[in-house]
Amino acid sequence: MRVLVIDDDVELCSLLKEYLQREDYNVKCVHDGRTGLEDAENGGYDLIILDVMLPGMDGFEILKRFRHDGSRTPVLMLTARGEDEDRIVGLEMGADDYLAKPFNPRELLARIKAILRRSEGGFVNRGRIEVNGVVLDPGTREVHMDGERVELTTLEFDILEQLMRAAGRELSRDALMESLYGRKATPFDRSIDMHVSHLRKKIAGNRIKTIRGVGYQFVRSPEEGAQL
Repeated sequence: MRVLVIDDDVELCSLLKEYLQREDYNVKCVHDGRTGLEDAENGGYDLIILDVMLPGMDGFEILKRFRHDGSRTPVLMLTARGEDEDRIVGLEMGADDYLAKPFNPRELLARIKAILRRSEGGFVNRGRIEVNGVVLDPGTREVHMDGERVELTTLEFDILEQLMRAAGRELSRDALMESLYGRKATPFDRSIDMHVSHLRKKIAGNRIKTIRGVGYQFVRSPEEGAQL
């Protein structure tokens, strides 16, 4: 697996490269934003680890341009501890997950493995699903709504698949976090909520219902959606 690390902390990059290479990852480190964006767009990486604060171009601008160009390569953002706004903005722009500095390398490795497992379709792949005008095909990883293709990020696709397979039933945030991220939800973790918010904008018609204090539900018919 090829991993690109974009971070201006040379010492941290060196430590990460050494640690991840021991786990059989092929790692390249870049220390400024503009070079990082160029490498991200042309390098054919399986995962990008992206710091927010960078010289030349910050991580948000890199992510914005990267996603605007249509790339679905998973991105794990590194943020300063306590900077909740950075995490929310990163998720809104299409980051797959985030990790606050300083962090334990084992935690980073766990996040990387969870992201790559999702991007490879490793946790669920049981055939085509059609519910309430939405067709999801795990084989091609394509989604169509009312006959029109819907462009989703890797994580949005995986969340939608979980919800559609449980259509008509409630799925808790904890269950989604465990399945998609391999960890439990915390009171301040907005990852699932932000991605579901993006999904609602793309999968219209009140198809995704919030169950207050529990999680989410994909409704089985327009009639159920009209009751929301």
